[in-house]
This record gives sequence, C-alpha cells and structure tokens, in this order.
Amino acid sequence: MNKDRFHKKIGQEIGFTVDDWHVCQLPSRTDMNGSFCRLEALNIDKHAEDLYHSFSEDTDQHNWTYLPYGPFNDYESFYLWLEENCLGADPLFHAVIDQYNQSAVGLASYLRINPKVGVIEVGHIHFSPKLQQTVMSTEAMYLMMQRIFDELGFRRYEWKCDALNTKSRKSAQRLGFTFEGVFRQATMYKGRNRDTAWYAIIDSDWPKIKQAFQNWLDSENFDESGQQKTKLQMTLDLDN
Repeated sequence: MNKDRFHKKIGQEIGFTVDDWHVCQLPSRTDMNGSFCRLEALNIDKHAEDLYHSFSEDTDQHNWTYLPYGPFNDYESFYLWLEENCLGADPLFHAVIDQYNQSAVGLASYLRINPKVGVIEVGHIHFSPKLQQTVMSTEAMYLMMQRIFDELGFRRYEWKCDALNTKSRKSAQRLGFTFEGVFRQATMYKGRNRDTAWYAIIDSDWPKIKQAFQNWLDSENFDESGQQKTKLQMTLDLDN
C-alpha cells in the first residue's frame, strides 16, 4: 500500500482531520443586542430585583421543577443565591432584557466552556412568564448562538435537559438542535434521578439554522398584531 492510500485509510478509520484549527476565544461579557431583547452579563445589583419579580409571576413555581435550585421564597435568599453561584466565568450568566421596557425577564448561561476543542453548552435557562412564548425568547437563543458560531468560531453548541422535561426537549428541536441520545442516570437533583437528553448544533448546521432564524425574525413574518405568519420549525423544515 502506498503512502497516500495508507493515510487515506487511516483517516477513514479515525475520522476527518481538523485543518487550521485555532483555540476559540472565551465568550466576552459584552452585550448581545437584538430588535426585541438584549442579553447582558449578569449584574445582580442591576438585574436581581427585576428578575425576582419576573420569576414571581410563576405563581405555582412550576418553572423551577427541572432546575437543580429554587424556588426562592424571598428576595434575600434569591439575591444570595445569585451572588454565590452566578457571577463566575463558567457558567457565564446573562440576563435577558426586554428592549421595550428595559426590565430583566429571564436568565441563560454559557457553561462547560471548552475553547480548546470548540465545545460549549447553553443552560440554566429560566424564562419568566413575561418571556416565555415570545419573540424575545427565540431571539435571545439566536443571539447566543450567533456569538458562539459567528464571533468565536466554536464547533459544537450543546443543550442538555432532564429527559422528562418535554417542554425543554421541544424547545431544543424547535431551535434547530439535533437529538443525540439519552444518558441514563446521569445525575441526581432535588432527591430525584435525572436521565439527561442530549442535543447539539455543530458548525456545519449553523448556516442553514441561522438563515431560518433570520427569516423568522424578519418583520415581514409578523402581522399587525405581532402574530407570526410562519412558525420557526416550519421555516427550518422548508430550508432543509
């Protein structure tokens, strides 16, 4: 076997090579600005009060079910939790700001950040009732993806959730993530077992997904009352 054929055979067996790879930069703390929302690196003195009041609109506290912390029964304990857990570099928490009234209405973070191999996860997603099922919530997820792929050049963007969390799983699929399997008994929290469902977007997926987001977020996709004309999932399907 000649040298070229040998290298080709070995390449097929061990996977494709990554040419000209450079370690990614870490996500910055600069704002991510959209038409409907803005993401700011969490500043508890600026955001905590808005977040607490926004989360308090979830009166049955259902939104805390699949998070490993909370609910918090008073502002002081919520503030202390933010202070002790949410100000580091990984996870890197962001507040979602409503561009209309400039209030903080949700949280999301980058975590398990590995710039050496270009892998990063989105998590700690907690959208208040003010943010759920709004254009802002979709735009916030788009802005976080755009930073990772377009600005920083990551190769893989992960979404993980409790396999029982059907809302999170549907959201991942709607946003363009590909289901990759379930890790059984991956962890425990709040005295419960968690089987973890894994989803991901890789860099080769991103151009098509990005175009679908841009089509969906275009002002022409909404009527005078602000209702979407074409669903995002439908847009993604049409682009396949």
